[in-house]
Amino acid sequence: MAALNWRRCAIAPACRLFAAVAFALGCVLPAHAGQTLRVLTWPGYADPDLVKRFEQENDVRVQVSYVGSDEALRKHLASNGSINYDVFAANTAEMQFYIQHGVAVPLQLSNIPNRARQLPRFRDLQRVPGISRAGQVFAVAYTYAEMGLIYDRKQFSAPPVSLSAMWDPKYQGKVLAFDTSGHNFSIAALVMHANPFHLDEAQFRQSVAKLVALRRNVLTFYTLPEESVELFRRHSVALMFANYGRQQVKLLRNAGVDVGYVIPREGALAWLDCWAVTRGAANKALAERWINFMLDSKVSAELTRRQGLANTLAAGAATRDSDKLIWLEPVEDDQRRAAYWARILSGDVPEKL
Repeated sequence: MAALNWRRCAIAPACRLFAAVAFALGCVLPAHAGQTLRVLTWPGYADPDLVKRFEQENDVRVQVSYVGSDEALRKHLASNGSINYDVFAANTAEMQFYIQHGVAVPLQLSNIPNRARQLPRFRDLQRVPGISRAGQVFAVAYTYAEMGLIYDRKQFSAPPVSLSAMWDPKYQGKVLAFDTSGHNFSIAALVMHANPFHLDEAQFRQSVAKLVALRRNVLTFYTLPEESVELFRRHSVALMFANYGRQQVKLLRNAGVDVGYVIPREGALAWLDCWAVTRGAANKALAERWINFMLDSKVSAELTRRQGLANTLAAGAATRDSDKLIWLEPVEDDQRRAAYWARILSGDVPEKL
């Protein structure tokens, strides 16, 4: 899914603890099942009741682990050793990395008949970027969202219109951003009217300065949607970059917070998450049955009802702003972005960068 963490503050240790606990969470496993399917995914993609249904239908156990950023996902999958997961969710901008490094394996599409239920633009695999190579398909689209701005209606007389509001000193200490290197450099690029995925040297330096300024203006950087809701409520946040889009809007409104949601004039980064199978899958056919299960019409409908995310089987609210969506692409140098982002978070000043 796309990117999270895109600050550190006095509550950062608690945030890291929250993330660690969330990652460690697994579903309750039935003792009778012989096989175990190991799923690595994002929060909200594998709710316990739906997992239990899959377990019962397939007489297996499912162990679910969660990640909060693309960087964390790579860390758990892109090692040189064994891969401890069978199936995982990743956005299309990341899939070529996993294909190139042999993490993902080609799918047997006949084992995923529910693909026939998908909207034409997702069913037509040639129109889905990043999931194919050499005529083979490595992933199937599952859900998507744009990354807009969430604002507290009580603190804004009119909705914010630009990403630059995140830098407004009027809201210093009342802004939440997401903790991820890739997305944050892209956001800075959009504010600078530059290509968000391909920064030249001068633009890269400018974006570093912009992100240092952002760090100084925000309350903190979050990683998980539930964490962002708690921070928003506890600290009377005015504005938040919504890495999870409408999912976070729904969570906040369910919590009784009066928020609005806008797509900024610069446009909104948008991610398209897919399911893929790893080369370490003990039972590839079982992993593909999981993907097929996720594309069941009732399961996909629950994703939208519970999380507010668009699914690939039915048209949703996100389609209304489709002309302002900027689909994620691989960036010019993700390792450099990550290295500089870590230094920015640590408090380095621009002169040292």
